[in-house]
Amino acid sequence: MPHADDSYRALYRAKYVQRVPGRLEELTGPREGVVVLPLHVAWSGLREFRLDRPRQRMGLYRIVLAEGLHDDLCAYLNHELLIAQWPIMRTLISRTVRDVWETAFPQLQAAGASG
Repeated sequence: MPHADDSYRALYRAKYVQRVPGRLEELTGPREGVVVLPLHVAWSGLREFRLDRPRQRMGLYRIVLAEGLHDDLCAYLNHELLIAQWPIMRTLISRTVRDVWETAFPQLQAAGASG
């Protein structure tokens, strides 16, 4: 008989799977400048991030990966920056989010293994 925790984990995972774009190249967010996240993504704390500051950029990506919807992911994340910072980023996000993204995009898993 399935355990209630298993059902919760499956629903939690499905929430992230449905948000992931079909291709990493759909992540066409900015590579420089300042990003201001909408309240539905950054509902608590910092909403403005300077991409030339690595800690702020990591914070932005962490929040968007955890809270963003499909369109938010595509608008605020950049596929080249995501791949470049994935070795560190994967340690800052939940296991579920990491597994969903690495399953969808083997190049992230490879970047994480080489980092």
